[in-house]
Amino acid sequence: MSESGSDNNDIKRDLPNELAILPLRNSVFFPGAVMPLTIGRAKTIRLIEEATRDNSLLGIVTQKAPEIDDPEQGELYTIGTAARIIKLARTGRDGFNIVVEGVSRFRIKDFTQDDPFFTAEIETLHDQGVNDVEIDALSLNLKTTAREVIDMLPEIPVMAKQLLESIESPGHLADLITANIDATIEEKQRVLEAVTLKDRLNVVLELLSRQFEVMKLSNKINNQVRGEMSKTQREYYLRQQLKAIKDELGDKDDDEAGVEELEKRLSEVGLSEDAMKAAQRELKRMRNMQPSQAEYTVARTYLEWLADLPWEKTTVDNLDLKNAQDQLDEDHYGLDKIKKRVIEYLAVRKLKDDMKGPILCFVGPPGVGKTSLGRSIADALGRDFHRIALGGVRDEAEIRGHRRTYIGAMPGRFIQGLKKTGTKNPLFLLDEIDKLGSDFRGDPSSALLEVLDPEQNKAFSDHYIDVEFDLSSILFIATANQLDTIPAPLRDRMEIIEVPSYTSEEKLNIAKNYLLPKQRDAHGISEEHIVVPDETLMSLITSYTREAGVRTLGREIASVCRSIAVEVASTPEGESFETVTVDAAKLEDIMGPAKYFNEVAERTAVPGVSTGLAWTAVGGDLLFIEITKMGGKGSLILTGQLGDVMKESAQAALSWMRSNAKALGLSTSLEENFLEKVDLHIHFPAGAIPKDGPSAGITITSALISLFTGKCCRADTAMTGEVTLRGHVLPVGGIKEKVIAAHRGGIKRIIMPAKCEKDLRDVPQSVKDDLEFIFATTLDDVLENALEGGHPAGRNVITQPRAQA
Repeated sequence: MSESGSDNNDIKRDLPNELAILPLRNSVFFPGAVMPLTIGRAKTIRLIEEATRDNSLLGIVTQKAPEIDDPEQGELYTIGTAARIIKLARTGRDGFNIVVEGVSRFRIKDFTQDDPFFTAEIETLHDQGVNDVEIDALSLNLKTTAREVIDMLPEIPVMAKQLLESIESPGHLADLITANIDATIEEKQRVLEAVTLKDRLNVVLELLSRQFEVMKLSNKINNQVRGEMSKTQREYYLRQQLKAIKDELGDKDDDEAGVEELEKRLSEVGLSEDAMKAAQRELKRMRNMQPSQAEYTVARTYLEWLADLPWEKTTVDNLDLKNAQDQLDEDHYGLDKIKKRVIEYLAVRKLKDDMKGPILCFVGPPGVGKTSLGRSIADALGRDFHRIALGGVRDEAEIRGHRRTYIGAMPGRFIQGLKKTGTKNPLFLLDEIDKLGSDFRGDPSSALLEVLDPEQNKAFSDHYIDVEFDLSSILFIATANQLDTIPAPLRDRMEIIEVPSYTSEEKLNIAKNYLLPKQRDAHGISEEHIVVPDETLMSLITSYTREAGVRTLGREIASVCRSIAVEVASTPEGESFETVTVDAAKLEDIMGPAKYFNEVAERTAVPGVSTGLAWTAVGGDLLFIEITKMGGKGSLILTGQLGDVMKESAQAALSWMRSNAKALGLSTSLEENFLEKVDLHIHFPAGAIPKDGPSAGITITSALISLFTGKCCRADTAMTGEVTLRGHVLPVGGIKEKVIAAHRGGIKRIIMPAKCEKDLRDVPQSVKDDLEFIFATTLDDVLENALEGGHPAGRNVITQPRAQA
């Protein structure tokens, strides 16, 4: 499309009221433009013949769908350009070649004829908002951008820039640029339909700026590609010259020397037979490749991994049992069961030198020292230690490695750990094994089955190394907060050792002997600056922390030390610092008011509230159950984010109470139809925490009977146990953690299933000495000891005999 010399789009004269309409495909025609057209459609030929005969103008309108040969009225845009024919040439009997010049914009008001060609009633569209300073600024920016585009296209003649400079009309400038830039039909039509100059210039400036950015990026990419090709060709030529010169001088290439050095390392590390074959194969490939090839780097990296692995290098275990016991006692207080297991391993290892490393799994709440215990065991044995964090790992390649066909491939974490430790028999700590994930990239827990199976890990195959490596000498220790999330096949391969919660006395010893000295050293103070009595430490334990481990306790002690460190640092030079004894008043001044207090008596002071015991992944905890009744239609409402098992326990407790209403001495209205008139709402506070399991059965039952009899549950009593519809109390798990939690919460009496008495063997004696245990076989035993004043009926209501074996 070219440009006429006149500013036709600024013509202010009106067009005729009616024009013949010429549909245009694949283009948009602008005022002031000159365009050659080939006429071939029958309707269009008739139109041109009549327009030529009458020397009249015609209206050129773009089709919405260019593939249509015979468009309808609705398939044409309503705004087009009036044009005059300035040149015509017939091409045979059925066609014309014409050249048209755009005159002015127009809008179709109504079509007046469809056959033999379109005619329409039109209105002339003049440019609006001509005299405006902003128009001049936009026009200047448009010209500047157009110059930059022309400068990037050397094939455009100089006349184009001269033509650009000669145009003074902003509207004409916008039309000219739009007609010649790379834009879609819709975008160009949008410019044609912009009658207001400000809108038109903004649209065109946006289109031209976009094309300018595309051209800049294209030129940048082309320059980079040409530069890289030239650089590669130049390097190849120089490298061939250098090779020829070195051959003449008899010098060896650096890369060749590196290959020989690598081959020497591989021969000295004690590779297995299969690994040596793989290494020789890769060395042969490397010698036939140029160092600049990508495959060369891949092969070299693979061989370096083979050379760095400890195929035969091991450390000698320290089998001195007394030394190991002293080391473990120095680092950790308590944990006798775990220490005993480590000593047993050392004893057997001392007697049988070829014993395979055990696979232990420490299960317990956070903060009880599972991870640090693994490091202490490594120190006691004299082995290198490596921790592998498995929490959140979802990719199987983290375990088995990536295949070398992938870019950036690496071995799995176990092979990486062996390279890092440099020995074949380190201690690997698999931290948070219960938090492994899985997705479309595979299941890491399934990949771990081979690693943790003593019968299979002696021939472990990593996808990257692709040869067997013996992991049987490694001592694996895993840590977890709970066993439920560990798949059964993986759990079956490990020896489970439970790490219990700490009692208050144990926390006191840990704080006094481990945490306080550690925090003093960390904060640059000493015993001359701070003294913390046992009473203050116990206050920190009971009033400022409530946890199974000692992680939070360590942070609170650090807060105390920081406060004293500020006082020490603020002491003027030359003055001696007077030792600070942190008593109760000083502790409250530093830490603020107590965060935790015994609320059992307060919460159970009304009927319908009972105290239960729960087991969680972070240790045992007290569980309050609140029940209220109201008039209604017999609905049972359960709230507190409960699981299905706990909901069933609540239903079983309600069914037992309903079936024994008369025997329990409840009002007669409760014997038959009380559920039809009373709604019950059972709520488990701390609603944001999910709760499930059967152990709240007797606690719910006690709260129900308390509500309907008006007798409060004893404030010093907590309970746990599953209930049946016949009123029997069944055993539950987590007794040790629950008992410690009750002791920590100030409970004095615990009601539990009689069959759980054996589980008290693992509870520290100091805890058992402070508690009274009631062992229940039926709900009668529970009610007698849970409610103030004893059993509501004063006698047993369960008469059903137990099944005899």
